Amino acid sequence: MATTLDTLRRHHIAPTPQRLAVADYVLAARTHPTADEVWAQVRKRCPTLSRATVYNTLNLFVRKGLLTTQVVKEGTLVFDPHVGAHHHFVDVRTGKVYDVPWEALTVSGAQALRDFDVRDYQVILRGHKRRT
Repeated sequence: MATTLDTLRRHHIAPTPQRLAVADYVLAARTHPTADEVWAQVRKRCPTLSRATVYNTLNLFVRKGLLTTQVVKEGTLVFDPHVGAHHHFVDVRTGKVYDVPWEALTVSGAQALRDFDVRDYQVILRGHKRRT
């Protein structure tokens, strides 16, 4: 299994201690954290870590293909370590964002959009997660 260090090197990212700390947290995240949430969590391990360093590191990871960004909560940019094709479900009560497998939904009608060259899409569902 690849280590965080291996992952950064494979993506041609110089592995500074700050980048490693951010990567350790965000690449293992099961959530869709905001930059401030990443900063708050990683600061527990690296108290001198600046907010600017976190923002710069997250944006570098996006440019290098380790993360994607999504606006799934109104006006809030979140970072997603699941870079493969998938959709999202946002629980409007809790704000929690869930991944929805790509194959769980079918979108039809793209062929009717003759004036557009559709290269990518994603569905964002909003509602309440049923209690189990």
